[in-house]
Amino acid sequence: MKRILLWSLLLCTTSIFAQNFQGKAYYQSKTTMDTNWGGREMSEEQKKRISERMKSFLEKVYILDFGRTASVYKEEEKIEAPGQGGRGGFGSMMMGSFSQGTQYKDVQKGVTMESKEFFGKQFLIKDSLPKLQWKMEGETKQIGKYLCFKATAVKKVDELDFSSMRRRGRNDDEDKTAEEKKQDSIKAANDPFSQVDIPKEILVTAWYTLDIPVNQGPGEYWGLPGLILEINADRTTILCSKIVMNPEEKDPIEAPTKGKEVTRKEYNEIVKMKMEEMRNMYRGRGGRGGRG
Repeated sequence: MKRILLWSLLLCTTSIFAQNFQGKAYYQSKTTMDTNWGGREMSEEQKKRISERMKSFLEKVYILDFGRTASVYKEEEKIEAPGQGGRGGFGSMMMGSFSQGTQYKDVQKGVTMESKEFFGKQFLIKDSLPKLQWKMEGETKQIGKYLCFKATAVKKVDELDFSSMRRRGRNDDEDKTAEEKKQDSIKAANDPFSQVDIPKEILVTAWYTLDIPVNQGPGEYWGLPGLILEINADRTTILCSKIVMNPEEKDPIEAPTKGKEVTRKEYNEIVKMKMEEMRNMYRGRGGRGGRG
């Protein structure tokens, strides 16, 4: 009897997801970043002011429109309050340039395409879909009404992934003399990039539900036997807050077409060249580009 019930449930699920179904999942993404740069000890007021400025870059809401084999992940459109978006100087300009664009994933064809604007130019980044080697951990937890299972993987970090950037050599500060700390501060003021470090690998923890049997997820994440509802990757947490199955108004799940087509490697080279230009400009202005 149990076997018949299991087969009935399986056939029912297969029938539902064999049809032209579509879902929409809302994710809240939050990244924490170090506010102490260049060996400087900042007041709590200064840290708070920087955190408020960076909030629009570090806390976002994304929407994942997904089908059986493809998905589109994009930031939720919102109207900025007066005075936002145009301030922050050098740091805001850099962070805005690294923001994620609209990302299309086709898990059947194994391709990903991301439409992204960088310093006023539109790019279409096309590449093979990166595949993580997930390890099933056997733990479960409830996210909303969905029972979720835990999986982990070690991910190689993109060399320009701002969400994993951290201050270089922070753990060595206690061993430095006052003069060395002063030199660090001067170096950071003249060249903030000299203080940036990105790890080669990070541990990623995912929580997925078998109630929605598609191997999709937020951003670049996919490859599990159910929709990924939560991702914990280094300093970033992405958590699903709402799911709508077969919404009345469906957004098209289509690959973007606008922009100059490049690979991820080619795009990174373009960004690094621009960063070097900015670096030289910042040095030439005596480190004043970041104020404002």
